[in-house]
Amino acid sequence: MKYSFLLLFILLSSSIFSQTDEEVVKKIYAQSLTNGKSYDWLNHLSNQIGSRLSGSLGAEKAVVYTKDELDKLGLDKVWLQPVMVPRWIRGSKEFAFIETEPGKTTNVNICALGGSVSTPALGLKASVVEVKNFEELEKLGKENVEGKIVFYNRPMQADLIHTFEAYGGCVNQRYQGALEASKYGAIGVIVRSMNLRLDDLPHTGSMSYGDLPVEKRIPSAAISTNDAELLSAMLKLDNTTKLYFKQSCKQLKDVQSYNVIGEITGSEFPNEYMVVGGHLDSWDLGDGSHDDGAGVVQSMDVLRLLKESGIKPKRSIRVVLFMNEENGLRGGNKYAEISKQKGENHVFALESDSGGFTPRGFSFDCNDASFNQVLSWQPLFKPYLIHYFEKGHSGADVGPLKTESNVLAGLVPDSQRYFDHHHASNDTFDAINKRELELGAATMTSLVYLFDKYGINPISNPEKIKN
Repeated sequence: MKYSFLLLFILLSSSIFSQTDEEVVKKIYAQSLTNGKSYDWLNHLSNQIGSRLSGSLGAEKAVVYTKDELDKLGLDKVWLQPVMVPRWIRGSKEFAFIETEPGKTTNVNICALGGSVSTPALGLKASVVEVKNFEELEKLGKENVEGKIVFYNRPMQADLIHTFEAYGGCVNQRYQGALEASKYGAIGVIVRSMNLRLDDLPHTGSMSYGDLPVEKRIPSAAISTNDAELLSAMLKLDNTTKLYFKQSCKQLKDVQSYNVIGEITGSEFPNEYMVVGGHLDSWDLGDGSHDDGAGVVQSMDVLRLLKESGIKPKRSIRVVLFMNEENGLRGGNKYAEISKQKGENHVFALESDSGGFTPRGFSFDCNDASFNQVLSWQPLFKPYLIHYFEKGHSGADVGPLKTESNVLAGLVPDSQRYFDHHHASNDTFDAINKRELELGAATMTSLVYLFDKYGINPISNPEKIKN
């Protein structure tokens, strides 16, 4: 019986080695689209566990669930990597209204930004000053801001096709808005949601007070795009218009959580590591299906699809489900820290953290020699309508692994609808398309297969040249 299994393994291995890259990639896509697991895993993660904010019960349930599922895949190793994470809780639902005169109010939709302090128990009401950026805030000065609520109302730039560029162009008002406004005596901050469409859904996200003492911190909340338009219009008619808002969020002590890691040990170069991953935590308003449940289950499926396709990797391939990307990046930093302590050589890392929409290609953080190698594989992806291969950002969690010689990559799905859901209550499983999700898993697996087979370009690795 033992020899029969050995013969079967040799035959499977020979079959893979005799196949062309086109044939192997085609088999990977077929496996994902007809026998994928990513959609079922995401269904459980989203609908049975739900939101997974760092330090929450949902996050801990997700750790247990994903480790159990990786155990079932028959990987060579599966383990939990401890990491201390922040614990911020939203508390009761926020409430806000615009007041044009005493007793005449209009309710608006807001949500506290992650990391914000609460308002006083009875809420906060004050006149509002609207600005587009920090320069306008500085021009107003303390005499026009002190004792008021600062309203940051800079929309995402609609004419930018790359929506992440539009996001990057205005997210500083969310992240640093309270810190900057507090310098001028503001008592609160309201930020236009990072959303390209007009709707009634406020979008949360992380914010920071920097080194500002706790007693000087002011509450910060996001307002829906529809209500941002309304507030702006009312202020133009009457600049004495006031805003009331109430939130009861709270920052608690750090708690222990975990990165979830699974590995297929390399058959030829076990000390060369390739990572594929997404972040297991999410914000608390929806269930985090796009951000980043999709990346989690796609990354898990990469290892399963390699095994199902009969591929025995040369290099050690790890799936890493990072904890606390949303409000701290503790998981990504911890993984890189431990890897550095152990002297591990990470030659490649791929992250999926841009939603589960149709894959368009990859963004690579690497040198020119490695990128030219990547471009030579572009025809393999053309039959799947995946043509976008550009140098650029890879991903927040794999970023700390960057060296001069390795290759980092980020999956690039179609992003036109991503910010409709990002950090909002409609980031839910019903917004996921099964086929698009499975195409993403196959696309990631194919790239991992190619990098494992050919390695990184030797020109980019001085040590290999010396040898």
